[in-house]
Amino acid sequence: MTQTMTKEQFTDLLRPVAEALRAVDVDAADASAQAERAAPFAGAAVAALRAAAVANIASEWLLPKAANGIRFGRVAKELLGFSVDAVLMDVPGPRHRHPNGELDLCMATKGEPRFDGKPTGWVVYGKGSVHVPTVRGGEMLILYFLPAGAIEFLAD
Repeated sequence: MTQTMTKEQFTDLLRPVAEALRAVDVDAADASAQAERAAPFAGAAVAALRAAAVANIASEWLLPKAANGIRFGRVAKELLGFSVDAVLMDVPGPRHRHPNGELDLCMATKGEPRFDGKPTGWVVYGKGSVHVPTVRGGEMLILYFLPAGAIEFLAD
């Protein structure tokens, strides 16, 4: 079982995954499949990252904020061209736009959740896409990799 760690140690686990994701074309029809090939969900790097993320849900640094039934936090402001946010959710989140796309590592923590209708694994949104992130059927911990940290929250 993975032990709790510091934010810096967690960032070290994020680094090879972020490096691999740099090659993903978020606008491609197979963008989620590209993310899976670049950083396999069951591969060693992502498995270690997933275990560490789940083990650190109760830490003071992973999910330090809460609003509307969602816990969240910024894990990395800038990491190889991405910002990385962690979000624990079982309710819909705020509507937002992805100016540069979004690559989401979705991990089940309770039940059999689906993120925007998709199971655990990688979910990728293209440049300019808009959605209300929604988890149904359980709870998910999601790591959002945002190219250049770009996100625009929109009014409902």
